[in-house]
Amino acid sequence: MHTILIGVGILAGVSFVLSSVIALCYQKLRVWEDPRIDEIAAMLPGANCGACGFPGCRGLAEQIVLRRAQPASCTVSSDDAKQDIASFLGVDAGESVKRVARVLCAGGTDVAQRRANYHGIESCAAAVAVSGGAKACSWGCLGYADCAVACTFDAIYMSDTGLPVVDPELCTACGDCVSACPRGLFTILPLDAHLLVQCKSLLEGGAATAACAVACNACGRCAADAAPGLIQMQMGGRLPVIDYDKIQLESEAAIQRCPTGAIAWVEGAQFAGGSTMSRAGGELA
Repeated sequence: MHTILIGVGILAGVSFVLSSVIALCYQKLRVWEDPRIDEIAAMLPGANCGACGFPGCRGLAEQIVLRRAQPASCTVSSDDAKQDIASFLGVDAGESVKRVARVLCAGGTDVAQRRANYHGIESCAAAVAVSGGAKACSWGCLGYADCAVACTFDAIYMSDTGLPVVDPELCTACGDCVSACPRGLFTILPLDAHLLVQCKSLLEGGAATAACAVACNACGRCAADAAPGLIQMQMGGRLPVIDYDKIQLESEAAIQRCPTGAIAWVEGAQFAGGSTMSRAGGELA
């Protein structure tokens, strides 16, 4: 009996010492978290799309509380929700430039040639794996809607000519379509960046237009007509690239002499009915 009591006493003593060490470590090492973070996270939409640049809504909530981001950083929240967050913290809601996904291809089935017939899984990624897909242009949109499937916010639908259409009202610039496209035909741009090169073909002259009637033929007229430094011919002079840091220099002058309409002045949705897109040849409804 005496031996049992000694054993119990030792266990009790060890437990007391260990619990004391744990309690001391907790006091010394615990990381205090502002309770307002949970409040703000609950006021955010919970989409966790990452469009704000932070890891999910809770990540943004932490940055808002730390004054490293503004409520306006959330591209999914309504204006009222952003204002509620600002009022809760006693800060200004701030302003943010609306950003949307843009498609760098205008080669639908009405203008782009095919070099083969594809019969397989209805997926761009699968088609690319089979000799690069059926289109004559090795850089063009394949039209099997991987981007639309990946879009959490139903902001992308496919047009009658097999091209993705982005609805700017629904797009949150989360970037899922950018990741989903196997040919890298999506980019995220400010909504007020109207100038867009809708081609990534590296062919030149007649070789480019033989594959797609609206392909860039590398003539360089857009770069020559644009404001200095706004557009540069890259990839060995075969493709115009717009410097969006110089967005204030944008004008429709760059599209006026484009012989194929590969460069466009985009307003709203690129191909959606009701919006317009100026090309060298005029207005497209």
